Amino acid sequence: MDKQEDWKLELDKEGIKIYTCHFSESRIKALRVVCTLEARLSQMAAVLLDITEQDQWFYHTKSSLLQRVSLSELFYYSEVSLPWPFSNRDYIAHLRISQNPATKIITMDEQNVPDFVPPKKNIVRVTHSFCQWVVTPTGKNVISIEFTLFVDPAGYIRPWLINMFSTWGPFETFKKLKTHIKKPEYNNVRLPFIED
Repeated sequence: MDKQEDWKLELDKEGIKIYTCHFSESRIKALRVVCTLEARLSQMAAVLLDITEQDQWFYHTKSSLLQRVSLSELFYYSEVSLPWPFSNRDYIAHLRISQNPATKIITMDEQNVPDFVPPKKNIVRVTHSFCQWVVTPTGKNVISIEFTLFVDPAGYIRPWLINMFSTWGPFETFKKLKTHIKKPEYNNVRLPFIED
């Protein structure tokens, strides 16, 4: 999934590039979003850890904190709204943020933990997914983001339909992220485990 030639550029708009590629044996494509933001590393980490505000910028997703393990590790629940006639999807993620002390690159990995809380009625539980954020400082208060995501939505949705809309949601998400990260609560944030 990491070979550069495997990724196909699907959208390049407003400084947001979205790539897709086939992942493993699945008919669902993985996606990668690449963009640059004016922000500090701590700002980005704070936004990613601010789970209860995720619905402000993450497309059609409402999240809630389940358990905070430490300042840089937590478990959270998310529900994704899908259009009728499809059922909403939900997933539980174990999120960890770390920083390479030499390069200052931040990596946020999310592990799918579907059995962390019981399934809800009329919502399809996602059991197979992969998510990673790699945030690289590229200048003074400038960061480069590489977001990689694969989700098998489970239940019955035609793969061609999912793949057809796979760029719209991510584009809207990153467009809103560019605004959300500039909110006053993130401007002067400092995190003890992140060096700007």
